[in-house]
Amino acid sequence: MKIILVLSVICMVIFGMPIHSGEGSQAEPSGNTPKILIAFFSQTNNTKTIAEYIHSFVGGDMFHVTTKKPYPADYNGTLQVARAERDNNERPELATTISPEDMEKYDVIFLGHPVWFGTIPMAMFTFLEQYDLSGKTVVPFCTHGRGGPGRSVSDIASLCPNATILQGFAVAGSSVNQAQNDVAVWLRQLGYIR
Repeated sequence: MKIILVLSVICMVIFGMPIHSGEGSQAEPSGNTPKILIAFFSQTNNTKTIAEYIHSFVGGDMFHVTTKKPYPADYNGTLQVARAERDNNERPELATTISPEDMEKYDVIFLGHPVWFGTIPMAMFTFLEQYDLSGKTVVPFCTHGRGGPGRSVSDIASLCPNATILQGFAVAGSSVNQAQNDVAVWLRQLGYIR
């Protein structure tokens, strides 16, 4: 019996072969790596920075949601436009899109946005209403001023009723440049990195 065990260990070391005991079974890798999309809207590049951190850890494809009509460059101007869009329940036209066929290829969608008036920007409503994300996993992340994610996760869930919504990540815009380790901890908790 000892000779068999020694030979098994030698085979494992030399040939990289796993040792199988008669008790239980060893899981074989499935080879089904989920296809990941990191879709984000970012006015000041804070959310884009978090998207880049995520990409550095999990890979996947990145998609920057942009509007045909740009928002004003100054903060107060952006707030005025964003407030008017929210008050009028507008859906700004997007300059960038993904075809429904291409969206179908993704299993996991990391969805990033700044928090505007307690929720996702109206451009993200436009984006999400274009797709049926049934059966997909949606992982929200956001940047905010000081109010946290607000109702953004519940609004995303209502726009993606048949998707699995995972625990999101929220960070103050002023802390984005120091948030890479926090992003790693969050992704590890979700099981996307070891």
